[in-house]
Amino acid sequence: MAAPPLGRLVLTHLLMALFGMGSWAAVNGIWVELPVVVKVLHEGWSLPSYLSVLVALGNLGLLVVTLWRRLARGNDERIPIRVVQGLSIVGTALLAPLWHREVLVVGQPHSVVFLTLTFVLALACCASNVTFLPFLSHLPPHFLRSFFLGQGLSALLPCVLALAQGVGRLECLPESVNGTNDTTGPPIKVSPVNFPERFSASTFFWALTALLGTSAAAFQGLLFLLPSPASVPTEGSAQQVGTPGTEEEEEEALPLQEPSSQVAGTTPSPDPKAHKLFSARSACLLGLLAVTNALTNGVLPAVQSFSCLPYGRLAYHLAVVLGSSANPLACFLAMAVLCRSLAGLYGLSLLGMLFGAYLMTLAVLSPCPPLVGTSAGVVLVVLSWVLCAGVFSYVKVAISSMLHSGGRPALLAAGVAIQMGSLLGATAMFPPTSIYRVFHSGEDCVDQCGP
Repeated sequence: MAAPPLGRLVLTHLLMALFGMGSWAAVNGIWVELPVVVKVLHEGWSLPSYLSVLVALGNLGLLVVTLWRRLARGNDERIPIRVVQGLSIVGTALLAPLWHREVLVVGQPHSVVFLTLTFVLALACCASNVTFLPFLSHLPPHFLRSFFLGQGLSALLPCVLALAQGVGRLECLPESVNGTNDTTGPPIKVSPVNFPERFSASTFFWALTALLGTSAAAFQGLLFLLPSPASVPTEGSAQQVGTPGTEEEEEEALPLQEPSSQVAGTTPSPDPKAHKLFSARSACLLGLLAVTNALTNGVLPAVQSFSCLPYGRLAYHLAVVLGSSANPLACFLAMAVLCRSLAGLYGLSLLGMLFGAYLMTLAVLSPCPPLVGTSAGVVLVVLSWVLCAGVFSYVKVAISSMLHSGGRPALLAAGVAIQMGSLLGATAMFPPTSIYRVFHSGEDCVDQCGP
């Protein structure tokens, strides 16, 4: 079948990226807006701990989706996707006017509205991986990479929005001996002065609602552009939706099979040993996918502030924004060069773990890690976050592309592995960060590492 026009193909990839953007934008937006909302809500800086627990409980969305698949007939993937998108849009739209409302519980004010809506959004985001990914099973692997590029934007765009808002801006100003504004004498201390944000948290949540609405509209556009799953056979989808079939695309469509040099001119062997090899390879890929998501979505985010803030707020903001930018860039790289070797993916994962170990070491040594107060320290910590995020993002995209040949069940298993890994990572880091206080933060404008 003839390839679609280039403009139509580009538009499809763009809509796919916007569709993927809506997967985790809501929860990511709440995380980056925490420095603003904690100034108002009664829980203060205990809110991150509450948020971690709520996101972990959001994995109950997996059970809801599983129950729906058992009871519903036909398993139309469009229905749960629309439900997830609807919950995300309504949740953020309600957050905009209601996030600061508090309710008395046992005589104490608590942010019941904010926490309840956060839980609803966590349910929607956690369910997105097991509803969005199976929808892509009948499409060629390149669209899967565009989807993951969009998932990277779900972290990047809220960060850019928060930076435009001016979250966390402060300046260290000296105070004179007599406590007046006259700083001509020798200062006795330096005090942090926080600058007000350029726009309110309500405006931020309205902007987030607009992003999620754009994602939902992109999904509707995809339904018009793409053939329905029932009309597209899985094996022939690359020729019907993408570009004309080539040897490279045929190899990519079945990356879990033996190399073409060994089975050239033959169809895949139905031998049970081949299926056993396929299952073992799939298990390794799913296990690696779970581990990488445990690190990127649970372990490392929990210590990012401890590893970066000793080097200054500029280092922290650069690590957050550039680290989020590394995700889409890794997806672009996967579109051009895809590693299909299991050994290669394990090697890349080990490289990412080395960067992660360095960042964890910095967090443990906080507030006085090595090279603190130097430009070299800032460059190393930012570069480590960027490379760590980029390597793990590439590994996740490559694994999902390889599992694509298994169809809807394989992508559903990938979604479950992503969520279970993220849950285990967040659960493992909750006691050392929130209960035992293994990591220590510094104070703004206070040098705790001097002689």
